[in-house]
Amino acid sequence: MKLSIRRGVTTAIAASTVLVLAACGGGSSDPETTDGGSESSSTSEGGADLADLSGTLAGAGASSQENAMNGWLAGFQEQAPGVQPSYDAVGSSGGREQFLSGGVQFAGSDSPLKEEEIATAQEMCTEPLELPLYISPIAVVYNLPDVDADNINLDSDTIAKMFAGEITSWDDEAIAAQNEGVELPAVDIIPVNRADGSGTTENFQEYLVATAPDSWPYEASDTWPVSGGQSGNGTSGMISTVESTEGTIGYADASRAGDLGTVALKVGEEYVPFSPEAAATAVDASPLTEDATDLRITYELDRTTTEAGAYPLVLISYSLACQTYENASDAANVKAFLSYVASPEGQDRAAMPDVAGSAPISEDLRTDILAAIDQIS
Repeated sequence: MKLSIRRGVTTAIAASTVLVLAACGGGSSDPETTDGGSESSSTSEGGADLADLSGTLAGAGASSQENAMNGWLAGFQEQAPGVQPSYDAVGSSGGREQFLSGGVQFAGSDSPLKEEEIATAQEMCTEPLELPLYISPIAVVYNLPDVDADNINLDSDTIAKMFAGEITSWDDEAIAAQNEGVELPAVDIIPVNRADGSGTTENFQEYLVATAPDSWPYEASDTWPVSGGQSGNGTSGMISTVESTEGTIGYADASRAGDLGTVALKVGEEYVPFSPEAAATAVDASPLTEDATDLRITYELDRTTTEAGAYPLVLISYSLACQTYENASDAANVKAFLSYVASPEGQDRAAMPDVAGSAPISEDLRTDILAAIDQIS
């Protein structure tokens, strides 16, 4: 199948991990779907009134997009009050497990489905959909309340050694050399990792493997390979653990960084702090995966880019759905919800700083995503 994907992620909006899977199977037709185009609408593409939709819409998955998801669920319910949507931020691994077992109608994952997971989904769903609806930088966060700096500058080799336990004090020369004029304390570095299976963990390790392989000799996965540090369950647990102790350093979806310090990454010869625009630039510089299709729009993120202004520690959270559902009501609700998430209204809602501050999807990418959503039945 030839891809029609037009890449580009340079306008303002968030992509998320809403995925679907309840009772996926043989295709019953679905007359109801939302427009999701350039205007907000209370009717579907076929003219059906969203107010006529009903039932439950259960999702689970990546905690990275929890804030965006709360905004999306609220916005969707305003248009479809008869639908009762929910999302359990159990983490990417938990979301994929529930998706593949039929426990939820949609799910979110911070990493694409693996080959064996695609095969399982095909048995239930005809084909799974993987839609890049939430794009966000991953912030390297730290707790140094007495450091007077907007950001601490770090290259990936130094970050890897800090998380591996090889650099153990914040006033180490490797850190100080990158932060002239910043008074760094002689405080122990306390690495914090996610305790649960996490797509954020996998994305963070992919960055370290690609950019600092000598200092991070581990295979990237959704579990943490180094023992001896502290840990937190979910994004909330990670942030709470870093907030609780001076000297900690962790990684989390940037929308959850709050008042913690954040690292500016060395990219080429410059240090780049996270921002939605910098994350979008990194995605724009990345190709699609070799196995991407019109329904599975998955990216091979270029973590080693030296593109000016790019922030390569970026996360794409995918919304997973089934192409076909046994229950026409499930298909209609999923189709309507994902169309809302992909719409300018849905993306603008998630991009608001007080919601998730996520990065944009482009109009071209929106067109491809809506074409995939239109295949749900």
